[in-house]
Amino acid sequence: MEHLTHRAITTIRENYHAPLVLDDLARSAMMSKFHFIRVFQRTTGVTPGRFLSAVRLHEAKTLLVRTTSNVAEISARVGYSSASTFSRRFTASVGLSPTQYRRIGRGDTDEAGRITPSADERGPVGSVSGTVRMLGSSRSPLYVGLFDSPILQGQPAAWATLRGAGPFQVENAPAGTWYLHAVALGARGSSENWGDSPLLVGTVGPVEISGGCRTQVDVVLREEDWTRPPVLLALPGFGSRPPCRIRTATQHHPPRSSTASRAKRQATDRQLVGR
Repeated sequence: MEHLTHRAITTIRENYHAPLVLDDLARSAMMSKFHFIRVFQRTTGVTPGRFLSAVRLHEAKTLLVRTTSNVAEISARVGYSSASTFSRRFTASVGLSPTQYRRIGRGDTDEAGRITPSADERGPVGSVSGTVRMLGSSRSPLYVGLFDSPILQGQPAAWATLRGAGPFQVENAPAGTWYLHAVALGARGSSENWGDSPLLVGTVGPVEISGGCRTQVDVVLREEDWTRPPVLLALPGFGSRPPCRIRTATQHHPPRSSTASRAKRQATDRQLVGR
């Protein structure tokens, strides 16, 4: 079934700007609609709708830095019918507004992107510790954080910055169910241009955090492969990321969400309203 999911993901990446619907993707994978949803989520960790939305916003990041098109034009080019909806979703997922992301990505400002853990009152807190292993070499820094999504987007619940692979500890982690994401910039590349090197990414979860307790989690970083939704969060010091060069690699299985709130969100995403 993996090759059929790959075909559907190829359809998404090549036609993200079009008004894709679930039936189109299921047909491209030669499956029934409901079987396709199950297989797609088992392979990628997210629904087809969430994968499509991530690809659209990722392409928008590239267009903001590499073109002179305004925000409304870019929103239409990546498949959104409403520029205001696009701006809200971009800001919530990337952590910067489209205009802020453009200025920082082009180096037009001394302002630097920052990752700020959510300040929401969440009750008791615990911590997460473990070891980051890396398949390949990277440039510093390496980021580790807890998020409410299997896609690396939005604001983290807790966050730590490392100099490289090895032991890590994330303090003040709110009690609850989270995904632990780790990400670093790969060392491969011939210039200082961020886009010349791949991202090294790793995801573990769902991870249960209990107040007053330390949770042990180990994570392995490897280059992005075709099964992973794009990283949307604007990472400090990483600049702008060009379109991902897709390659077929060992299958990676990001975890599936287990909470009622995520189930509700995924049910909406199944309609593939990515605009």
